[in-house]
Amino acid sequence: MKLKIRNISKHFGTHVALDQLSLEVDHARSLVLIGPSGGGKTTLLRVLAGLETPDQGEVELDDSLIHFVEPELLRYRRTVGVVFQAFNLFPHLTALENVTLPLEKVHGRSRAEAREIARQLLRRFQLEAHAAKKPAALSGGQRQRIAIARAVAIKPRVLLFDEPTSALDPEMTAEVLDMIRQLRDEGSDFVLVTHQMGFARVVAERVAFLAEGRVLEYGETQQVFDSPGSEQCRRFLATVLKY
Repeated sequence: MKLKIRNISKHFGTHVALDQLSLEVDHARSLVLIGPSGGGKTTLLRVLAGLETPDQGEVELDDSLIHFVEPELLRYRRTVGVVFQAFNLFPHLTALENVTLPLEKVHGRSRAEAREIARQLLRRFQLEAHAAKKPAALSGGQRQRIAIARAVAIKPRVLLFDEPTSALDPEMTAEVLDMIRQLRDEGSDFVLVTHQMGFARVVAERVAFLAEGRVLEYGETQQVFDSPGSEQCRRFLATVLKY
């Protein structure tokens, strides 16, 4: 994954979510965004997903400029996989149908082809026994893993995770993190927003620390965690790693 972000700004009314943020990532499989709540992590991820349009600035992914206008933006969204905090599964559909739906309706696969792809993914991630269950019959961890399988099914150029374990208890959190680590080990490119610092240290090739709508620290994972250059990052890590 190559990512170039140049002077991105985003306002929501009088609130400055991103403040001329710039970041350049060169050939990294996994980028993890850390920082205090309200620092701009989720807004940046939504910009990368094509779900928010910046007020100014440019974003390039793998040397391709993202055009924040329709219908180019619609085409771009079809190439990225996004996993949200709250699963976003369709409650009236089974796990299998939740995975097949975007393959059929958005990506033009036949029903039989979509179902075969979905079944292969559920089998790969040890979810096949839950294929006929609706979300209400699944645990939180199972629901999030189905959401990840749905994102992977389209073979995205990059996966974007927005705090995928924030609504889960520790056991379910471990299930989801194991799945993300498996994807990393298999070579998937992804950007992850997380407050799980231990997991960030394990899974990230690069880490960016965001605060006040800007990237205040960026580098290889060990360097950022062991010897951060910015005072804000040092204070943040000292606090979250205290216990």
